[in-house]
Amino acid sequence: MSLTMQTREEIPSSLLSSIPEGARVLVVCDDDFEAGRLRALLLGAGFASDCARTLTTGCDAAKSGQFQAVVSTPYLQDGSWRRLIDIANHFNLRFEVVLWAHNFDLGEWAEALDDGAFDVLDAVSEESRIGEVTKSALWAAYLRGAGPNPRTSLSSKVA
Repeated sequence: MSLTMQTREEIPSSLLSSIPEGARVLVVCDDDFEAGRLRALLLGAGFASDCARTLTTGCDAAKSGQFQAVVSTPYLQDGSWRRLIDIANHFNLRFEVVLWAHNFDLGEWAEALDDGAFDVLDAVSEESRIGEVTKSALWAAYLRGAGPNPRTSLSSKVA
């Protein structure tokens, strides 16, 4: 079983109904229309997001440690999703990568998951799942040690 699958199974269902306080999502996409569509879908699910138009800019932003989840198209003009996974692993940043693909075949999908992507969504048929999957990715990132402790943020709000 992969680390991603183990982490996903460890997320209590009660947490999945809320968005972690202070959660930061980065959208990496070089197509303006698709980037706008992704940001609108994420906003509709309750997420504010930042956007990078190139993989180089996205990788630099991801290296800052400010993001717990990155939603990216798999292939951009200046590279592929593998650079994001490599950065997360090399710098021990613990952010999760969700891929938003228009034409991934089953082999590419399996390879992406095996190499460390949190999930691969089909941009044509799975747009309704982007909020749910991003929320799961955020909580998985927190369970792996990314970002501020969301439980502290939630408990301080209650007190």
